[in-house]
Amino acid sequence: MSQPTFDFNGQRVLVTGASSGIGWEVTQALLAAGAEVWAMGRDPQALENLAALGCHTVRVNMADSVALDAELQRLPALHGLVNCAGIALIEAASAFSSEGFDHVMAVNVRAAAQVAAAVARGMIAAGIAGSLVNVSSQSALVALDDHLTYCASKAAMDAMTRVQCGEWGRHGIRVNSVNPTVTLTPMAVQVWSAPAKRDPALAGIPLGRFAEPVEVAMPILFLLSDAASMISGVSLPIDGGYTSR
Repeated sequence: MSQPTFDFNGQRVLVTGASSGIGWEVTQALLAAGAEVWAMGRDPQALENLAALGCHTVRVNMADSVALDAELQRLPALHGLVNCAGIALIEAASAFSSEGFDHVMAVNVRAAAQVAAAVARGMIAAGIAGSLVNVSSQSALVALDDHLTYCASKAAMDAMTRVQCGEWGRHGIRVNSVNPTVTLTPMAVQVWSAPAKRDPALAGIPLGRFAEPVEVAMPILFLLSDAASMISGVSLPIDGGYTSR
C-alpha cells in the first residue's frame, strides 16, 4: 500500500511501548518522517536496535511509577507523544482477579496518564502546541469475551483522552485516541492464527481482514501532524468497520 508523506523535521516525539508491535512501527514511521524520537520500552535488545537507528532510548518498567517519573523528568520539552505501552489479560469475567486487574490498569491507564501529564506540563512550560495520541482498542467500544480487564482499561483510556482534551486544549494541545482492531504484529499472528479463534473475529469485520501495523501507524502520524490541527478529543476506530455494527 502507498503511504502518506509526513514531515516531522525539528519535532521531538516520545513513543512508549516502542520496542514492539504498533509502537515499533510508529517509531520507524516517525524516524522516516524526520522526527527526533525518544523510544521508551522494556526489551533491551529492541531498544539497542532503535538506538542504532538514531532513537534516544529509555528502558523502564511502566508499572513502576517512581522509576517512570524519574525517567520522565529527564525528557526535554516535546512536540508529540504516542502512548502505546500496554498489556493484555485474557480472563473471563467469572475468573476475575484483583491482581491482574491492578497490573493491567497500572500499565494501560495509570502509566499512560502519568506520561501524558509530564509531557503536557513540558509543552505548556515551553509554549508548544503539541499533539498526544493514546493507543486504545476497539475493545473500549464493544464487549469482547474474556477481556473484562482489558476492555475496562481501554475504555478508561478513552475517557482519559476526553478529559485531557478538555483541560489542555486552552494551551493548544490536542489529545486523541485510536482504537485498532486485531493488528498483525508478530505476537498477534501467533495468537490469532488458529481458525477457531480467527474466523469468528474476521466475520465481524466488514473489510474481512485484520489490520497491518502500518495501517495503525499512519493514522497516528496523521493525528500528530498539523493536518489534524482541528481534531481533538476523538476516539478513532481503525477496525475495518467492526464497531459500526
